[in-house]
Order: sequence, then structure tokens, then C-alpha cells
Amino acid sequence: MSADEQVLTNVRLILDDEVRQGSLLIHEGRIAALDTAPSRLASAVDCDGDYLMPGMVELHTDNMEKYFQPRPKVAWPSRQAALAHDAQMAASGITTVFDSLAIGSVETNSMRARALSGMHDALLDMQQRGLARVDHRLHLRCEVSHPGTLATFEAMEASPLLGLVSLMDHAPGQRQFVSLEAYRTYYQGKFRLSDAEMAAFIEQQKANSLRYSGEQRREIAARCRARGLALASHDDATVEHVAESREYGIGVAEFPTTLEAAEASHRAGMAVLMGAPNVVRGGSHSGNIAAAELVRRGVLDVLSSDYYPASLLDAVFRIAEMAEGYSLPQAVATATRHPADAVGLHDRGRLAAGQRADLIRIRVCDGHPLVQRVWCAGRQVH
Repeated sequence: MSADEQVLTNVRLILDDEVRQGSLLIHEGRIAALDTAPSRLASAVDCDGDYLMPGMVELHTDNMEKYFQPRPKVAWPSRQAALAHDAQMAASGITTVFDSLAIGSVETNSMRARALSGMHDALLDMQQRGLARVDHRLHLRCEVSHPGTLATFEAMEASPLLGLVSLMDHAPGQRQFVSLEAYRTYYQGKFRLSDAEMAAFIEQQKANSLRYSGEQRREIAARCRARGLALASHDDATVEHVAESREYGIGVAEFPTTLEAAEASHRAGMAVLMGAPNVVRGGSHSGNIAAAELVRRGVLDVLSSDYYPASLLDAVFRIAEMAEGYSLPQAVATATRHPADAVGLHDRGRLAAGQRADLIRIRVCDGHPLVQRVWCAGRQVH
């Protein structure tokens, strides 16, 4: 066996449609072969009957922001922040991550706005210098109701990291905040506004949405289609929202807030994405549809760790254990093959010859999946 080859044996391979005991050969960063028989090579790595699944593909996480601002008003050095985030992704079994950076904020002089270019540049530097353990891509979350969103998008759309763009409108009365009372509770508590200040804030955000959302949504969507970038909607709540999303060529439905919108998105061929924390916690923290209900209806296509990286693997195994859940291969696909296909990355997400050797070795202990080893393009990164 050559120096750039490795054999993993005595492992339970989680394939597209079944789980089979066997072995797997890594050669030059790719899966070269799979076998249902154990390897007889003395150099083969005995995996003690653990599971082996594809490395997970994360489409939506703002986890990196925590490292750039670990406490309010505390900014951390960019490279160290990016590398710490990268290490957590690897340790969680996430081998491809679309780091979410938000464009447009209702908060004046927000950390997100101040740190935007720094976070992007740190990611790009880490990736280009070969410092990253896993494959980082960019997901731009565009708040279309914010006056400066289009201009900021135009300044960033040429980034070599950019692979996914989502269109959001968090204005009062829109999607996630159809209820003005829910909007008032959330933002008044967050920004500590008086009743009068909150009333003025609501009116300003409504006006911005009316003036900017339609135009910026259309223009950003058109630019993405021209460049072949994957597009996602955000917080669709009605069949009308879904129809609008399809008109713009959107392929990923992020966090639909109702069963009606989730089922309509699934029927329309959009990949329905829900948060893994929703599964782990047993429901949405904001009172929207529970991810488990979408599993029972067979319309949950993609899981995302959102704000808690370790939740992704845990959620995969939980939906495989549900009485009306998915089989283990189907559950694994929600964090591997399905997200990869949704953004056009067809070289990963499956245990098959020719695919990237992005792999996770998992041991289940007291019902919990524990990451033992992680490989990214054949290189052990955890």
C-alpha cells in the first residue's frame, strides 16, 4: 500500500440505502473502493465496528461570529477566531461548511456590520494558505429590507468563497414576524427600547421593507442566477411565499415557519432545511413548526446546525430513532448528500468510489453518537 493510501476496516458503512459491514480504501484524497469483506492488510486501521459516514455539509451557521466577538464589545484577532471556529467544525464532523455572514442589520453600528470584511478576509486567508482543517465556503445572508444591502452584496459577490445566498426579510409583519407582538417582544428586549422608541423602530422597519425589499430581492436573485449561485429563501410562511421563491429560482427553503410552507416547498422541488437544534431541543425556540413534524411528514430534506455545531450529528441519529422517523441512511443524507446536492457539490456527501474522502468515524455510547475520527479529502483533521 502506497504512502497516500489508507484502509479502514471492521467498520459499519452508512451507504445511500443500507448499512453494511466492510472496509474502505482512501487513495489520493478520494474514496477508491469499498468492500463488504474485512481487509487482510496488516496496515489497515481496525475501526472496532464503529460507523463510518460521509463528512457532513453545513449550509447555514453563524457559529463563527461567536469567536470574533466572544463577549459584547470584545473583538478577537481574526485569524485566531477563524481557526478556532474551523477546529470546532472539524471536531463536530462537519467537513464542508458554508459560513453565514449577514448583510444588512437593523442594529446601528452592529458587530456583524463592523466585522463583515474581517470575517470574510480571515476565512479566505485561512483557506488559501491551507491552514483550514475543513472546506470553508461563504453563505451571504441578505436582509433585503435594509437600505444598504444591495451595495454591500455588489462589493462581495465576486468572492471566490461565495456559493450560497439567502434572501431574508425580518421586518415586522413579514414571515418570521407576522405577529407584531412577537416582533416587539424580541427587539424591544434585545435593544432595550422604550415603548415610544419601539413604536418608531417598527414604523421605520416597515417603511424600509416596503421601499427596498422587492427591488433588492429581485436584483440579488438575478445576479445569483447569472453567476450560477445557489439561492435560498428564509422563513417562508405561506404558499404565496413559496410561489414567490420559485419565481426567483430558489432551490433551498431555509426554516419554513409553517407546515403549509414546508410541504409546498417540498412539492415544488426545493430542499427544505431545518435546524438541528430544533430536533435536539424537541421544537422551535421561536414557536414555529417543529422539525420532528416535518420528519413525520417526510418533507425534511436538509439539517443545519445553525448556532450549535455539535447538534448536527446528534439530530441525524435522533431522527433515525424516531418511531415515524427516517432510516439511518435517510437521516444521514439530510446532513451529507442532500445539502451537497442542493448547492451543486456532487463530489461529496456519499460513501462511493470517486467521491472525496470526507469521512466521520462514529461510536454510539449510551445512545449518543460520538465523533472518533474525521477525515477531510483523505487527511485526518480530528
